[in-house]
Amino acid sequence: MHIVIMGCGRVGSRLAKSLEKRGHTVAIIDSNAEAFRRLGPGFGGRTVKGVGFDRDVLRRAGIEKADGFAAVSSGDNSNILAARVVRETFNVDNVVARIYDPGRAEVYERLGIPTVATVRWASDKVLRRLLPEGSEPVWRDQSGAVRLVEVHVHHGWVGHTIGDLQSAIRTPVPFLLRVGSGMVPRADTIFQDGDLAYVACETDRIGEIEGVLGQPPKRH
Repeated sequence: MHIVIMGCGRVGSRLAKSLEKRGHTVAIIDSNAEAFRRLGPGFGGRTVKGVGFDRDVLRRAGIEKADGFAAVSSGDNSNILAARVVRETFNVDNVVARIYDPGRAEVYERLGIPTVATVRWASDKVLRRLLPEGSEPVWRDQSGAVRLVEVHVHHGWVGHTIGDLQSAIRTPVPFLLRVGSGMVPRADTIFQDGDLAYVACETDRIGEIEGVLGQPPKRH
């Protein structure tokens, strides 16, 4: 995957290095060239000086071939503007924005832009929004045989029912997080853009389930 990151602060630089270690290509944008020092001498990705909502800057970062975009600068407005430009102009579905104001985060999630508010911020949260692997365990039984995990769901599942998801992975989806609020879905609940899905499954099936939900649904 090719991932473009806006903002080379502590979170952006850590995210860039984590992605590169996982074998992905990375381009990182910052208006201050000094910020790229945080990446260290071993970073092999692309650095682009400029603002992340400038279309030419985004093109230099390879946004036209990007599989994901993370806006993690220090400004809410800049992050949301960049996320909307990337999604609406360059048609990149896999977008996440860092938002300091939880109230704003709720508004923007209604626009279909997944957000991570500072109060629950960690770079691994963004990784789980961008990458189809690395489910986050929420609960597990004492034996470790069964878990409730937050899984990455490909944008292609938007508009399908929770029943469709459950049939595809052959296990329950007992819980959704939608616009910051939890809900227990029914089989006919429609999976929406920005929803976070939680799956109850046997531990040894996590990889299989990630593989199914990390890809668009198969056509019958």
